[in-house]
Amino acid sequence: MADMEIDEVPPAEEQDTAPTTEHKGTNPPKTTGGAFAVRSIEGWIVLVTNVHEEASEEDLQERFAEYGDIQNMHLNLDRRTGYVKGYALIEYSTLPEAREAIAQTNNTKLLDQTIQCDFAFVRPPPGQGGGRGGNRGRGGRGGGATGRPRSRSPGAADRVERNAEDEPVTEAPKLEDRITS
Repeated sequence: MADMEIDEVPPAEEQDTAPTTEHKGTNPPKTTGGAFAVRSIEGWIVLVTNVHEEASEEDLQERFAEYGDIQNMHLNLDRRTGYVKGYALIEYSTLPEAREAIAQTNNTKLLDQTIQCDFAFVRPPPGQGGGRGGNRGRGGRGGGATGRPRSRSPGAADRVERNAEDEPVTEAPKLEDRITS
């Protein structure tokens, strides 16, 4: 098995960040869209978009390393062309580092292209719903008076149920009829 390089990350209780549930009464991290930023399991992920197709990890490392220790970086490449797909994910271990990186690099130039930076993981503001189970009540699907109607399969209205003799069925056969047939 090949040797792997593993970053040493201190346990959560040793880090100087508080979980997002403890931001009550303080200034919770928010995105530019107003949603609340959420910490990933290992750290705070910054999403960088509009990255130039010829940018390298070194270019991003130079730009973002000055705001804190980068725990992890993903710069995805297109398999067909080999160029950058246009976004990067940069992980910081602390919230202040991630906030500073976003504040200082959002809407700045990287290789003659303006990049946008924001938190990658977010929770919508309270009362706005969205996400999993937002304002749906217990169980079931959305829809009804507040949601959009459920879509139909193509041609469902034109489909006619037929019996064994290939005749159209106008009402469902009774259980006794199915057993004797």
